Amino acid sequence: MCSVTPPSAQNHRLARACAELEPPFAVLDLDAFTENAAALARRAGGKTIRLASKSLRCRALLERLLADAASPFRGVLALTVREALWLADHGVRDVVVGYPSVDCGALREVATRVASGPPESGITVMVDAVEHLDLLESRDGPVSVCLDADAGLWLLGGRVRVGPRRSPLHTPAQAAALAAEVSRRRGVTLVGMMAYEGQIAGVGDRPSGRPVRGIAIRAMQAASRRELRARRQRLVAAVEGVAGPLRFVNAGGTGSLESSAAEPWVTEVTAGSGLYAPALFDDYTRFRPRPAAFYALPVVRRPGPGVVTALGGGYVASGPAGADRLPRPWWPSGLRLDPQEGAGETQTPLRGAVADTLRIGDHVWMRHAKAGELCERFRTLHLVAGERVVDEVPTYRGEGECFL
Repeated sequence: MCSVTPPSAQNHRLARACAELEPPFAVLDLDAFTENAAALARRAGGKTIRLASKSLRCRALLERLLADAASPFRGVLALTVREALWLADHGVRDVVVGYPSVDCGALREVATRVASGPPESGITVMVDAVEHLDLLESRDGPVSVCLDADAGLWLLGGRVRVGPRRSPLHTPAQAAALAAEVSRRRGVTLVGMMAYEGQIAGVGDRPSGRPVRGIAIRAMQAASRRELRARRQRLVAAVEGVAGPLRFVNAGGTGSLESSAAEPWVTEVTAGSGLYAPALFDDYTRFRPRPAAFYALPVVRRPGPGVVTALGGGYVASGPAGADRLPRPWWPSGLRLDPQEGAGETQTPLRGAVADTLRIGDHVWMRHAKAGELCERFRTLHLVAGERVVDEVPTYRGEGECFL
């Protein structure tokens, strides 16, 4: 059951706006989206916010945010090199690829564009190993690279590690050694450093129905913030001691904007999911974004008292398998997934007393557990402002793209 009570005014407004649409369809509440963007800006405390494209997966919305000269949104953190190339082809500039790549064809294309085009391609490639540099070294370039450092919390001398298993570069000495290797290579230039604290940004500190676990998570995150603040300062100093001043130092995510932005050596933070406010953000105490992204399913069956069945809807989020990765019934309030079936590829039974008020053909509104993954299921997003659908924009899927 959803741990946040749906605001009836918002949902009645969206229902009226979308009453004539044929489900299933996906909706973005522009009023909530705009409010969330302003909240992210406040939480970033004046720091630049780089948009995480994997959390939006809609070029029209990326461009909408980047076009506002008064906002702090500058640049994109992309998922793959091919996505970065595609965005650059559509005029998006300053794209950092958030993950190392072994796509040789795409990397060659980046190098070719640098060599034959403007002084810089606007694309920065992520590295954290010598092997990544081997793939980039060429007569073309120089390709801009960003060094990815591990932001995880290591306990008991590294025997216990908390956080995403990302970069092998944990210590300042390790980061400086790779920075020195970059300086010796032809065709690459080190311009930035990134360190993503997923154990803070991506973990809710108030898991529903698990108060003891919430206490443990908050203690872990407090310890991690203290450790990382000191270590990230040393990481930046060590890398800049070898490579000179970096163009940017990137940190954080929607769940850690305040603490990441508060570090003086961090020049920019990353956010994206907080714009859509998916269901996993219901489990955070530090902030409360307004749910903005939804999808609607049609009721096609009434199997019995207290239950209706919706067509499709089994859009399960990535991550460790568990109930928190399932979509959450949102509106009408009081619906819940059937524990025997969950959310299914062909049908999603929904239980609760309110089910008896629904008729075949009615809409039920759902929220995905994560953000951009919803756009992999729909070709378009219907943009609602007030009580009107004001636009329908393609997702990456709608533009025929599937980058990963």
